[in-house]
Amino acid sequence: MRSVLLTGASRGIGHATVKKFGNEGWRVITCSRQPFDDRCPWPGGKENHIQVDLANPNDTIKAIEILREKLGGKLHALVNNAGISPKTNEGKRLNTLETDLSVWGKVFHVNFFASVVLARGLKNELISGKGSIVNVTSIAGSRVHPFAGAAYATSKAALAALTREMSYDFGPLGVRVNAIAPGEVETSILSEGTRDMVKDLPLRRLGSPSEVADTIFFLCSDQSTYVSGAEIEINGGQHV
Repeated sequence: MRSVLLTGASRGIGHATVKKFGNEGWRVITCSRQPFDDRCPWPGGKENHIQVDLANPNDTIKAIEILREKLGGKLHALVNNAGISPKTNEGKRLNTLETDLSVWGKVFHVNFFASVVLARGLKNELISGKGSIVNVTSIAGSRVHPFAGAAYATSKAALAALTREMSYDFGPLGVRVNAIAPGEVETSILSEGTRDMVKDLPLRRLGSPSEVADTIFFLCSDQSTYVSGAEIEINGGQHV
């Protein structure tokens, strides 16, 4: 059975990705700062869940050994999906002038550094599994976004650059590295005003978490064995 490690599994894109891989017969291992929620609808979830605070680099490093024990030597896919985007007390975006340095640090630890720590820490398991790494970036990484803050946007831009660097370094080891950049996706927690953007999207609708999950699965499957170093836009044409 193939195994996938997924961060940020509790809602939205992550939740849909767990269900997609589970339905395809993969073993899904999840990471979250929260304990496993028994309401989650996938089998074996509690035994395959690691509680780890990705905002804490020491905690993330400690989790590597626990993950290695659970994996038993092979990992076929690593999906770095966890991401945070803090807002002001009024729910508005935090810009470069207002974002406290401690917030920048926390955002980058979750959205960027955790991806490096997990990929390097599980390098041998990924090599043994001839694995695939998928980093979840964002359309906000390439333009100023009305809702995503400056720390979030710059962390996602950095993650896109990291994807290129990792694909170059991991490629000779037989491990592929790609990214997906979602746009406006229909989730349970949408920023106020997101639905107003639909009229300006070429496809005239929001994306669904399952559409993003399908692309993630494609990049981890045998259908994409010569795809590496790519960043796939999933935004209904918003980027054009």
